[in-house]
Amino acid sequence: MNNVATKDEVIERIKMMSPEDALGFLYNFQKKNDKKYIKILIDKYIKLKRKKDSERTRFLEMSSYEKKAREDGYKYIAGVDEAGRGPLAGPVVAACVILPEDIFIEGLNDSKQLSLSKREYLFDIIRKKAVSWGVGIIDQTIIDRVNILNATKMAVKQAVKSTDVEPGLLLLDALRISDIDIEQVSIIKGDCKSISIAAASVMAKVTRDRILVEIDSIYPQYGFKKHKGYGTRDHMDAIKKYGICPIHRMSFTKMLL
Repeated sequence: MNNVATKDEVIERIKMMSPEDALGFLYNFQKKNDKKYIKILIDKYIKLKRKKDSERTRFLEMSSYEKKAREDGYKYIAGVDEAGRGPLAGPVVAACVILPEDIFIEGLNDSKQLSLSKREYLFDIIRKKAVSWGVGIIDQTIIDRVNILNATKMAVKQAVKSTDVEPGLLLLDALRISDIDIEQVSIIKGDCKSISIAAASVMAKVTRDRILVEIDSIYPQYGFKKHKGYGTRDHMDAIKKYGICPIHRMSFTKMLL
């Protein structure tokens, strides 16, 4: 690029580059064309590089359980998490995700820390990059019959069994399954500490949210698309007005009737 390049031409040239490559280009270009906009672009990409470096550091810190497990000889390490233990309606959904070694998924975190659009984006990334993944879905009728904790454990076992590759180790978010013949590590707040559990939290949450959106089309008066079955004021007001529907958990809603 010569010295008469315009700002727009420079921006077009670097927009698909990594921050490192963009900075290298800008520093070289600055030697020939010391324009003010070049300095502004350099400052912008320095900040972007710092942000990217910080995100990679965070991700590596969240990979510590997986790294230790591989050092201990485990090949297939699965993260397990659930969504929907607290709502008044709908199923509890668990997911089991086995990620490949040395993977980096920018922005991956506990699903509760992510926006709807970010979760949807990461859902597709995880689905494509995972060695294997599976979900377990236990509906409200079983929840009422066996209680939510036991239903959650049933969903976890279903999710683990539905993976194409059998895990050698399960990393779970503050949960332990007594009748499953796979070694387990229970981690308090694991969805914030393990990339595998975080990935499972995204898969479980998005899967369950999509189910509630479908249910909303059947029972639109309850607003399931908006609150996903949780006990918001609007949801409780709808229950008082319309009563319960087949998707509600009787054991969770009987006090409202």
